[in-house]
Amino acid sequence: MLNVFLFRPERGRGAVVPLIFHKCIALSSQKLRMSAIFNFQSLLLAVLLLICTCTYVRAQAPSLLDRNKTGPLGLFWKAARIGERLSPYVSFACFMMGISILIA
Repeated sequence: MLNVFLFRPERGRGAVVPLIFHKCIALSSQKLRMSAIFNFQSLLLAVLLLICTCTYVRAQAPSLLDRNKTGPLGLFWKAARIGERLSPYVSFACFMMGISILIA
């Protein structure tokens, strides 16, 4: 975070005291950042990164994801299966996401 330091003399002592104004004050007129849940592009990016990461982990250590096919951790196994079976589409989506990030 970028900080701006302003100095003013302290009353009665003549010393200089730094005042810190954070960048967030200057952001009030700019576009506010949104969470990945509420921004579709960020949500899509997070899902693509999850799929690609799980596919890579399953390729390197299959037993790590294969033992958790059900339950909450089964989401990672399912993401790895999506990455394996739909790899041309996932790679195309990653490519298009990269282009959209570079353009924006």
